[in-house]
Amino acid sequence: MKAGVIELGSGSTPKTSASRGASILDFILRIVAVIGTLGSAIAMGTTNETLPFLTQFIRFRAKYDDLPMFTFFVVANSIVSVYLLLSLALSIFHIIRSKAQVSRIVLIFFDTGMLALLTAAASAAAAIVYLAHKGNTKANWDSFVHSLDLAFFCNSLSALMSAVGTGLFYMVSRIVAMGDIG
Repeated sequence: MKAGVIELGSGSTPKTSASRGASILDFILRIVAVIGTLGSAIAMGTTNETLPFLTQFIRFRAKYDDLPMFTFFVVANSIVSVYLLLSLALSIFHIIRSKAQVSRIVLIFFDTGMLALLTAAASAAAAIVYLAHKGNTKANWDSFVHSLDLAFFCNSLSALMSAVGTGLFYMVSRIVAMGDIG
């Protein structure tokens, strides 16, 4: 007599060991993505620079919360970090029970949503960093990095954008690895 459908997995087949290996890879990539997204949120949240402007008594302050795109970036990375931390438990479950299918599909669905959120945040922040470095001659916006000597602030943001690109690569790799299991 069956009590109900529970994803416990049964039997041991050659596909099970391949599925377990992919689940271990997913767990490792998930940990790397947690480190990347949490590190990006912390790095952006603590990036600031203050420098004299015109005179010694007037100061120019540049922080992440001066622009809404950077605030969105910090919030989105924080949300994705929390999601990834919570999903580590389900990833461990997939290592133990490699036949679980429904929870894998749900995880792929939410991973794809988090990838879209992270991509949107990274794109918005990257557009502002690009404008800060290059400006836009058609809109008559000059590059304010060189005119205000905000090199440290903007260089740290540029390095952060590179790190986010790496994080996005790991997120896509996880989704592909999870899709191959099913």
